[in-house]
Amino acid sequence: MSRKLALAAGQAARTASARVLLRGGVDEKTGEALMARVVAERVGWAADLVAGMVAGLLAERWNAGDVAVLAAGVDEAGRALPSNAWMALRRLGWDVTPEAIKVNDRIVRMAQEQAGRTLRGVRYRAEMVAGILATWPADPAERTAVEWDEVREAVPDGRCLPGSVIKARTRQIAAFCAERGRLPVDVFELEAAPRAARMLVLAAVDRQQATLERAEDDPARALLRVQLPTRPDPASYADWTWVAGPLTLPSTVPPDAVLHLPTLRPHGRKVHADLVFSHAVPKTERTGHTTALGVDWGLNTLLSAGAVHRHGDGAITALGAGAMFRAGGVMARQHRLRRHGEYLHAKTDTYTRLIGADEHHALAAKHAVVKAERQYVADRRSGLNDALAWSAARWAVDQAVAAGTSVIYVEDLRSLEAKGMGRTMNTRLSQAVRGQIVGNMRHLAAEVGIAVVTVPARNTSKHCPQCLLPLRHCKAPDRPTTSGWKWAYCPDPQCGWQGDRDHGAWRRIAARGLTHQANTTLDRATGQMAIGRIVDSLETSAVITPTAPAPAGGGDRSKTGPTPPRSPRPAPRRRGAPSTPGPQRPAGQRPEGHAHTDHRPPRAACRYQGVRTPVHTISSTTPTTRPDRPPHRPRGAALGAGFHLHAHATPPRWADPPVTNTQYDYGSLS
Repeated sequence: MSRKLALAAGQAARTASARVLLRGGVDEKTGEALMARVVAERVGWAADLVAGMVAGLLAERWNAGDVAVLAAGVDEAGRALPSNAWMALRRLGWDVTPEAIKVNDRIVRMAQEQAGRTLRGVRYRAEMVAGILATWPADPAERTAVEWDEVREAVPDGRCLPGSVIKARTRQIAAFCAERGRLPVDVFELEAAPRAARMLVLAAVDRQQATLERAEDDPARALLRVQLPTRPDPASYADWTWVAGPLTLPSTVPPDAVLHLPTLRPHGRKVHADLVFSHAVPKTERTGHTTALGVDWGLNTLLSAGAVHRHGDGAITALGAGAMFRAGGVMARQHRLRRHGEYLHAKTDTYTRLIGADEHHALAAKHAVVKAERQYVADRRSGLNDALAWSAARWAVDQAVAAGTSVIYVEDLRSLEAKGMGRTMNTRLSQAVRGQIVGNMRHLAAEVGIAVVTVPARNTSKHCPQCLLPLRHCKAPDRPTTSGWKWAYCPDPQCGWQGDRDHGAWRRIAARGLTHQANTTLDRATGQMAIGRIVDSLETSAVITPTAPAPAGGGDRSKTGPTPPRSPRPAPRRRGAPSTPGPQRPAGQRPEGHAHTDHRPPRAACRYQGVRTPVHTISSTTPTTRPDRPPHRPRGAALGAGFHLHAHATPPRWADPPVTNTQYDYGSLS
């Protein structure tokens, strides 16, 4: 099978990965069918051999000199090093020789590839730590404005680097200084060599070690053949045999995609295969956009989005009133899990201090139980963050597809520092998954050829989207004198715009992106697009032009007489079908019983979520510690609400006529 992807005009190659399971296999030497746990055991033996060689190579080369030589990109003769890490290490003469075991050269390749990737990745951390050490502040807990400018000039990409990253490294260095009484020399003294992961990077080998072929009759199936050891310490090449395992490809892998060798990760009795594939997608463009989707961040209202269109004369109008993705329930659950995790961390630290070095302490068993529970809570938080990030990103991309836009402009909040707003608010802001959502948004938007561009977040919520004057904020439209931040209105009587603060922000973001699209830069290494700075001359034209109000319809509604009296309490609705005929009464009696007094639809029916994938769901039952009680079933789980019981998304309604009354815009489609 060819690994080259044929591209047509206007197409680009997109590389992605999918997680699949290796469900058993066949030993080609003996013809024996192997169960999944046997294959996992043999993959684990090979991963242990590779991890041992990686650990030895990292321990030997974990120093500033060797990392600088590898990062320089040239060998001793001045020739450029290959892009493959294992080839670069061999060019430099960094070999690894296994002892007391017999492995082929391809196993050594995988070890060198994994170690080379790790050593190349530490270069950025080394430069950052070196810049922070060179500009060490007088007070590490609070840098002055001049010290911030100095450290941003010293670290790589410091001007666009979030301040939280620099603060985290500063705290790490300060902890080292408090323990040793001096500053570290470099990152290699600050951090020990990382632990080698148990995995097989098959991308570094050729067909003599592993092959992958897609089935001709069924494009959703593939066959992976790989050489695995038959014992944990192979003594000869006879202890290595070919194992063929079928792979069931998920629906996210297109039938015409080119498959690449996966990375195998043994996990218990299973083997996870990170399958990499490439396929053709529409090419995204930096400029030439006329319709754009603006996305603004929030806290409980995680995303607010809407589309705008730029006409030939330069005027920009909004298409619709916008939409919201509210995740107040998910964020509240995250907050509860965080507090519970902090409690478990404190409890674990107390047990560790009491136990000390005594392995047979009476609290050792309780310590193990608390550590396991702490890890379980951490996994729940991580899974909830992943589900929220994918759900929000998919919603934003769906809004862009429904609006027919070619670009998504997202507010760039990488430099946001959560401080000065109270302990609870600061914690909630710092734990938002904005970066993960943007990454997922880029991944999903690339499938449909939509560009994702970050826009500077300067005065997006402060100025009016129609006249750029500073807005005034209040609690609600019917409480204009109550101080608040949610509702915004323009003080200019000629403009008169008012609406939700976040909906004014996405208008400003989308208009700013369309007017500044000529300044969009493309990072060649990562493929990310961004607008670096705001030009004042372009910002003056980044305004939303209000549309003309629609004529009132429905005919003459003036009163011609008194309003007829109505009962303040109407009779309850009856059932629409007659009661079942009984033996003592004739059929066709009036419908018996009252209709349900709750007129709201079921919780799962009002979430506007047409498709619920497994990544967006939460378990419908929670086990209890009391065996005499039934398992707890969350509200809405029986109806299939799952994750979306707590995440609310307004549906795309861009096909409707645009909202014409911009003077009083509530900014919600629900």
